[in-house]
Amino acid sequence: MVSKLQERSGGLCELCSKNEATIAYTISPKKDDSIDNQVAICNECMANMEGNDKGYYWRCLEGSIWSPEPSVQALSYRLLHTYKSEDWAENVLSMVDLDEDTVQWALNGLETAEVHKDAFGNVLESGDTVVLTQALDVKGTNFSAPKGTVVKRIRLVQDNIEQIEGKINDQMIVILTKYVKKNN
Repeated sequence: MVSKLQERSGGLCELCSKNEATIAYTISPKKDDSIDNQVAICNECMANMEGNDKGYYWRCLEGSIWSPEPSVQALSYRLLHTYKSEDWAENVLSMVDLDEDTVQWALNGLETAEVHKDAFGNVLESGDTVVLTQALDVKGTNFSAPKGTVVKRIRLVQDNIEQIEGKINDQMIVILTKYVKKNN
């Protein structure tokens, strides 16, 4: 680990403060070109970041969020935000008043690209075949599409992840993704 980061952390993990810091963890989306973008963490914290359902472990963030280092604040905030449905994490987030840039840095790492998904959470792609999960009245036409109708070679509506386009009875229509199942 970089000696300046080791010096700053006193050799201890900057999140849990109980184990030896062995990893210089860079907080995305920043680069590892400065210790200002890094946090000294231990193997246990690293393992828990990669695991799921470890909310109880992260109670240590109740202390690390108050660090004077923006990188430690950002990582602590990001981790707390992932557990915000738990009362203890929500309480900590409501008490802390971080710099807006630090909060934005923390939240930038949580952003994921939105994708089209069917009623069962399967990712849809252009060209897929789907099956209607319920009968649909097709607006602007004189027919309805029965449950079980197969729609081949769908197209994704680019600005709305809840809609796809497909042909039924030789007419191109918009279909809500919550009414389709991907046909594997």
